[in-house]
Amino acid sequence: MTLLVVGGSGFLGSELVRKAVAAGHPTAATFATRPGSAGDIAWHALDLRVSGRVEAVVAGVAPRVIVNATSGGADWAVTAEGPVRLAMAAAKYGSRLIHVSSDAVFSGADVHYDEACRPDPLTPYGAAKAAAETGVRLVHTDAVIARTSLIIGDDRRSEHVRAVHELAAGSRDGVLFTDDIRCPVHVADLAAALLELATADSTGVHHLAGSDAMSRHELGTLIARRDGLDAARLPSGLRAGSSLPGGLDIRVDSRATQRRLRTTLRGARRFLTGQA
Repeated sequence: MTLLVVGGSGFLGSELVRKAVAAGHPTAATFATRPGSAGDIAWHALDLRVSGRVEAVVAGVAPRVIVNATSGGADWAVTAEGPVRLAMAAAKYGSRLIHVSSDAVFSGADVHYDEACRPDPLTPYGAAKAAAETGVRLVHTDAVIARTSLIIGDDRRSEHVRAVHELAAGSRDGVLFTDDIRCPVHVADLAAALLELATADSTGVHHLAGSDAMSRHELGTLIARRDGLDAARLPSGLRAGSSLPGGLDIRVDSRATQRRLRTTLRGARRFLTGQA
C-alpha cells in the first residue's frame, strides 16, 4: 500500500508518517512550509489552494491511500476548499481518501454525537470543517471522514500540552475552562486507528476520539501532573458567558468505530496517568 500523508510535517501527520514507515508501507508526505524530520521518504511541497499542484502531487505519487491530516484553521481556502480539491484528484486517479475532521463541526446542543449526527457548527473553523466534509463526500463518495477531538501527545509538539506548560510557567495569559468538555485522544492512538482505516475497505463517517469526556482544566491538571508541573498554578475559569464562540460540551461517541478497530482509543485519564 503506497500512502500519501497530506500535512505530513504537522503534529498528527508526523506520527502517521512514523507509524507508516515502521509498518513497512511505501510512504510519501506533503508540507506547506518545510519538510518533516523523516528523511527516508519523499517530501512534496503542497499548497491546497492550488488545484494544479494538488493534482500534480497525487498523479506523481500515485498513492493507494491518501490521508489528509492538514490543519488550516479558519482559512476557508485551505480548510474548506483544499480537501475538496484533494478529493477530486483522489477520485480522478483512483486513490482512497481519509479526511481528518473535527468535533468543531458540532455545536454542543446535543452533547453526545455519534457518526449519524449531522454537523451544526458555531465557529468559522467548524463551518470550514463541515463544508469540507460535505464537499469531500460529494466528489469522492467512498471517502472516509474521520472526526476526532483534542489531540494530545507526550511533549510540547501538542498544542494543548504546550499551553499547559506555558500557563504553569506564567508565560501565557488565559485560563483553562472547567465547563468546556471534550474527548481527548492520544496522537499515537489516532494515527494507529487512521492507518487501520487506510488498510481496510472503510468508507463513510468514523469517530476517533478518546473514551473519556473531560474539561480542559481537568485535562490540563492531568498533563501537569504527568510532566511534573505544579497543577495549582493552572488558572481556571468558565467559558459560558465569555466572548469565545463555540460549543461547550461536545462528546464525540466513538464506540461504533472502536468495535471495528484493533487499536484502543484510550481515554485521557488512562494515557496521562501511565496506565497500560
